[in-house]
Amino acid sequence: MVEKYIKVENGNLWTDKRGQGVPVILISGGPGSCNYLDSISNLIDDICEVIMFDPKGCGRSNYDGNGYDLEACLQDIENIREEYGHQSWVVIGHSWGADLGLAYSLLYPKSVIGYVSISGTGIQNDRDWKDTYNRNKVEIDELKPDFEYEANNIVHRSLIDSWREFIKKPLLLKEISQIDLPSLFIYAENDIRPSWSIEQISNLIPNSRYIEIEGAEHYIWLNKKKELGEVLKPFIKQMGQLF
Repeated sequence: MVEKYIKVENGNLWTDKRGQGVPVILISGGPGSCNYLDSISNLIDDICEVIMFDPKGCGRSNYDGNGYDLEACLQDIENIREEYGHQSWVVIGHSWGADLGLAYSLLYPKSVIGYVSISGTGIQNDRDWKDTYNRNKVEIDELKPDFEYEANNIVHRSLIDSWREFIKKPLLLKEISQIDLPSLFIYAENDIRPSWSIEQISNLIPNSRYIEIEGAEHYIWLNKKKELGEVLKPFIKQMGQLF
């Protein structure tokens, strides 16, 4: 495993590289630290080179508090690719990271060999599921111990606001339909987020496959790790033949 800090505009990115083979960037959800993706990395690093990173203002990455939106975040990902010297790579994102991966594939198509969405949101403003989420979150928070640390939501807010502007683009769905990349959309059957938006995006992309893992939850690897590997690893191996 190799750890490296990369200087980018308004901050420094902590990155982690492990394994050998076709390069893969893992993009975390949140926005937040990438540590929770170790299970996915361990699942695939025997067949590929895995690169993970903490976004600016999260985990071990620094951020000066200025100018951070969707475009800047995507530029950070591109800077990581350039720093590691890869002409292109496989983009795998989980949750919010899957949404970023889709936007990155649109903005930097020549940098992407293939794209994988794991428990992504898709392009939609449907928030009916949030009532249930927030209600359950209140109950769970009551069980947590008290912490002195209070999260700073500057990074989260600025990114989410710019994402909402992005999905309002009138021709966005047309742009997505023109993505010329092998794509894989993995949905968890018991994810609280709706599946229709993920299926919609998958159906728009010509060379795409949609798979729903039965009994899986948002963090698929926690209860369906084997099934996730059976879907993910063949796709990565296929991308390795194109690399």
